[in-house]
Amino acid sequence: MKALFGFHPVRELLRHRAQEVEKVWASASGKRLRAVQELAQRGGVSLEVVASHELSSLLAQVAQASGAGSGAGASVHNGFVAILRASARSDGAVASASASSSDRELIVLLEDIQDPRNLGAILRVCEGAGVGRVLVRDRGSAPMSATTIKASAGAAEYVVTERITNTAQEIERLKDQGFWCYGADAEGEPPWAIDLCGPVVLCLGGEDKGLRSRTRGLCDGLIGLPMRGRVASLNVATAASALLYEALRQRSEVKS
Repeated sequence: MKALFGFHPVRELLRHRAQEVEKVWASASGKRLRAVQELAQRGGVSLEVVASHELSSLLAQVAQASGAGSGAGASVHNGFVAILRASARSDGAVASASASSSDRELIVLLEDIQDPRNLGAILRVCEGAGVGRVLVRDRGSAPMSATTIKASAGAAEYVVTERITNTAQEIERLKDQGFWCYGADAEGEPPWAIDLCGPVVLCLGGEDKGLRSRTRGLCDGLIGLPMRGRVASLNVATAASALLYEALRQRSEVKS
């Protein structure tokens, strides 16, 4: 049985990889407990509140089973213990698995993607196109739940995904590092008219309203797909697929 303990580690695990958590035990109260309860609920993870001595006893059993000693960690659980599923990966496994095939200079930034099936579908496209990282705005976005994992057809296990708190600050940071940021928008230029080689960030917004106005304004340009039929727009995952594979086409030609 594998476990992770402490408020911050458990919170981040629930934020980024809730699908790997079997159950959370908590003896804390107040804001920290409410924060972890909310994340557990979003990720479909069971949480049980117990007395502190019960949590220490549980952690001691885990430590003993792993050969770390009967009392290892028992006094530093800080009120939270997450029991991991047997299939849970070790930290960094996704990054190392995808490093050989991903393009570190191609990043996708997502904000307000609320449907977990859309998030999963986008992750599937990103993995197929060799995207280096996917940045997901934490607030307002779907969690990395079992539904998301299923919709990604397993791709979520191989794509480096990071939750961010402030889209504007992240875009500014990436631009300082030399990345060009393009926001997906119906009024944007077609992707084949934009140079998508080199360090590029593709920003995609939510299903209903698209990118936030501040995010759109921070982008170096807007990129869109011309619609010649009767429907006004494409599903965000479908649009992501078309945009990313045009980027892949351009980048492949440069390498060849």
